[in-house]
Amino acid sequence: MRDGALRGLRGMFRGLLLAGLAAICFVGAGCRQWSHKKPDPAKGAVTGIVICEDTGKPARFANVVLTRAPEKDVKFNVSEALPAAELTVSDLDGRFRLEAVEPGRYYAYAVLDGYLDPAKSIDIKQVLAMPDEKSRATEAIRQWKDHLVDVTVGVNRVAEVTILIERGAELRGAVQYDDGSPAIGMRFQVARKRAQGDLSGSVGSLSEPWSIDVSSDGHGRFNLSDLPAGEYTVCTLMPAETEEAAPMVCLGDVFRRKNAKTVKVAAGEVLDGVDITIPLSGLVTVNGTVTVLADGHVPDGATLHLLYADNREEARNVPMQEDGNFSFPYVPEDKYILRVTGAVDHAGKHGGKDHAYADMEIPVTVKDGMDDVHVQLANVAPPPPGP
Repeated sequence: MRDGALRGLRGMFRGLLLAGLAAICFVGAGCRQWSHKKPDPAKGAVTGIVICEDTGKPARFANVVLTRAPEKDVKFNVSEALPAAELTVSDLDGRFRLEAVEPGRYYAYAVLDGYLDPAKSIDIKQVLAMPDEKSRATEAIRQWKDHLVDVTVGVNRVAEVTILIERGAELRGAVQYDDGSPAIGMRFQVARKRAQGDLSGSVGSLSEPWSIDVSSDGHGRFNLSDLPAGEYTVCTLMPAETEEAAPMVCLGDVFRRKNAKTVKVAAGEVLDGVDITIPLSGLVTVNGTVTVLADGHVPDGATLHLLYADNREEARNVPMQEDGNFSFPYVPEDKYILRVTGAVDHAGKHGGKDHAYADMEIPVTVKDGMDDVHVQLANVAPPPPGP
């Protein structure tokens, strides 16, 4: 799985889980996701209440989720940390009811802004390291087990549950440029320090970073909520066509996550002063072209990856444009490896069939005036896959 896709899994899970649940559907709006199923005597029902643990008050308009307990033939979608089998919303009393639920064993949990969210708490990379779908589902549930309610649904029976939701921690700060002006509209990635492991000998091993659906406001301020207690680093992403292409600055005003500072936050704590400054100097735009060595034509497609030379960590990746040009904006001066993957000529344009070029790499030292990086692909296709 590509690194960029893995970084985005939490955001994908969050989006899939709450698709259609992000706003209340009022009477007459015709929102089918909120319509109640009719009771079915061949199936069961689940009813209950969601309570805010910190206040003891009902959790109003919380998204209530039933996820299936792992079975032998479970189908685990890697884009969903806890795949939803049934969804509903709590009412003004915090109560909910799900009708026509297939008999079986489930886990129930609830999501509400300001409270712990599995999308920000489950270590997706650790889940994906499991050998099969059932193991992945089991690992996701193991990580979130303290926040799940075990529910068994029987034929023509009503299971009643109480779900407690815990207040999440918050990281608050501001992003500004080094001339003091606010950095408006920045996006953010967060990574949490694992309990064990070591990365580069200076900071603890971090979970795979995930994107937060938050942007800095007109004063550069931001608020990252719903987090479990832990030690975090935060990186801000400058606007770009894709997240993989976005320039990044992390806590400590550094460009690499491995060099970033971390902050600790306790359960339910609001931590202020998580500030980031973006430098306006020392950033270079790297422009170049990709052609084929044999005759100078532009391939029909390719992806350019900029890797740090010391450990091959990917800094960015961008697609090649149709005219063969590519551009990496705002790159910090450093030594890199420029890697080209997926270069191909499509059938009919340069011959009778598709032709794939071998991946290639060239060293690049980024300094001022990088407008002439020319990559020439050797006319060699990679060997065919084995039987």
